[in-house]
Amino acid sequence: MLKKITKKKILVSLLILLIVCQFIQIDKTIKSVNVNTDLIELTKPDAEIASILKVACYDCHSDQPAYPWYTNIAPFSWWIKHHINEGSHHLNFSEWGNYTQKRKDHKLDECIEMVEDDEMPMTSYTLMHKEAKLTVEQKTLLLNWFKALKEQ
Repeated sequence: MLKKITKKKILVSLLILLIVCQFIQIDKTIKSVNVNTDLIELTKPDAEIASILKVACYDCHSDQPAYPWYTNIAPFSWWIKHHINEGSHHLNFSEWGNYTQKRKDHKLDECIEMVEDDEMPMTSYTLMHKEAKLTVEQKTLLLNWFKALKEQ
């Protein structure tokens, strides 16, 4: 005879699963800044540009992400780690000095396009990180800096 599955059994099972998931933690290793390859270290932008890059870009596009409290909670932590891995795979400002000039130019074109089209920083990121939402002035400063860097 089949046992009747109740809402209570389903909820208890989900709760147990959620608790078990907490034992599967993400790797939060943060590499030290390599002054020979890091974008900010190599290009020496003014303090305002450096701050914008750190606040709006570096969490996903460098080896120095800041892990907020909610990265201790699975499965959110897995989703966030996936975003960080994807972001740094596509563009890693910590590895800027290892890029060829052709690759740098291509990445700068992508940065310009993404910021102009409001695709970066991602909305899913700025929802939890209000300080990363670029103002019109910050956006203009960053775009002008990317364009000037490309012309060098």
